[in-house]
Amino acid sequence: MIAPANQFGPWSLGIDAAEQRARLRALRQTARLLVGPRAADLCRLLAQAETDPAALEPACRALDALASTDRRRVLASYAALARAA
Repeated sequence: MIAPANQFGPWSLGIDAAEQRARLRALRQTARLLVGPRAADLCRLLAQAETDPAALEPACRALDALASTDRRRVLASYAALARAA
């Protein structure tokens, strides 16, 4: 189960499958561009979660496992993209 504090972006409750895929791809792209190979596990799990909902929770844990600076950069950039939309 995704903790309430992590229910944002692709982990938001009540979004349809197409929107969730779009959010997964946006977060994956952001992580890949900003963090590179250090986010390989996160990117793999985000890609897997597009077709396998069981990968959502491990992807959330992988995001939390990033170094704090990497995590902040990814979250801040993703938030800026989501806010612009």
